[in-house]
Parts: sequence; structure tokens; C-alpha cells
Amino acid sequence: MEAGTAPGIVILHPNRDKPEAKATKSAVVLLLLVSAGLIAVITLGGWASLQGATPGAIAYVLIYIAMAYYIHLWNRGLLPVAAAAALIFGIIAAIAAPSWFARDKAGFDDPALEPGILGLLTVILIPVQVLLMAFSMRGFQQEWNVEVEVARDEYEGRVPGDPPPYEDEPVDDPDAERYADDPRAADLDEPREDISPADELYDPPPQAPDEPPPGPPPAR
Repeated sequence: MEAGTAPGIVILHPNRDKPEAKATKSAVVLLLLVSAGLIAVITLGGWASLQGATPGAIAYVLIYIAMAYYIHLWNRGLLPVAAAAALIFGIIAAIAAPSWFARDKAGFDDPALEPGILGLLTVILIPVQVLLMAFSMRGFQQEWNVEVEVARDEYEGRVPGDPPPYEDEPVDDPDAERYADDPRAADLDEPREDISPADELYDPPPQAPDEPPPGPPPAR
């Protein structure tokens, strides 16, 4: 039960139980981790040649890992952020890939990994970012944040059938304690034995004992 909910109420997220939503979430988390791994390998393998780009690459690795963790917990708000980050880094990878292949010649200082391998990893990173954008926006459209309130007994399956209707539920009367000691209130609750149900519907006015019963007028 989430904070702020009434006692006996359970918050459910029906869209999260769909197989499509689970598959989308798993794909986004996997693509984020793959992206973080590729960026880490490219950063470490080309550390000597990246110059001032290493802090930004390390920041991207940490951000991708953090987003993978929170999206794994069904954080829908980070999906557009992941899509935007994938778009930015996809553009960076498209610009950086030709530079790595251009260094695969004599006369350049070789980094820890060969420039051709770093260029290939950078090229692989581009479609990974495209897929990350597509799955992130797909997951955002699935509305993981939709909430439904159900009774705890119904949620746990301890009470068979539908819950009782509203009119059958006990209602607290705020005036019950006020009139609890009033004898007149007790008399109203007790049924009268001298009155039949038919008499309750029609109770004629009483007649004086000395007056004759009403009848037809005398003949002249």
C-alpha cells in the first residue's frame, strides 16, 4: 500500500502487468546498460586520444546506469529523458565515428584499443541509441503510472464475489450518541403491537362518543 492511501485500500497499476509493458521495460533497461557499457569501453580504450571529452563520457555512463535502475522500478518520468539523452549521444557518436577511422593510419599515437575497433564500437552505438529512443517513447505511451484503488480483501482474494453494495454498508450516525439516553427515541424504534400494517397506511380521525355515526340525510 502506498503512502497517503486510505486504510484497507491497495493501489494497483494494471498497465504494468501487461506482457507488452514488461517487455518494453526490459528492452529499455537492457539498451541503457548496453549503451553505458559501449561508452565505457570507448572511453577507456581511447582515453589518451579523447582529450577533454572524458568527463562528459563518464557522466553519460553514470547517468545511463542510474536511469536503468529507476526505470527498472517503473519510473515512467525518466523515459523521455532517456530518449533525449540517446538522441544527443547518437549525434555525438555519428560525428566521432569517422574521426576514429581517420586515426587508423601511420603517424598517429595509438590508444589502448586500435582506432578501427573504437570506430566500429562507435558505429554500433548509433543504432543502439536509435532503438533506445524508440523503446523509451513506446514505454512512455503505455502509461505505466495509471493507478486503480481496490479493497485489500478483494486484492488478496479472501472475500469471494463482488464487494457489498454501498447501501448495505453500515453508516455512522453522528446523532446516535446524542439521542442514546432519550426515552422518546427508544419508543420510536419499538414497533406498536396494537396497529396492523394496514392501519399504519390509513388512520381515520377519532370520532366523539356521543355523536352518531355519519349516515345518509333523513328523508323529507
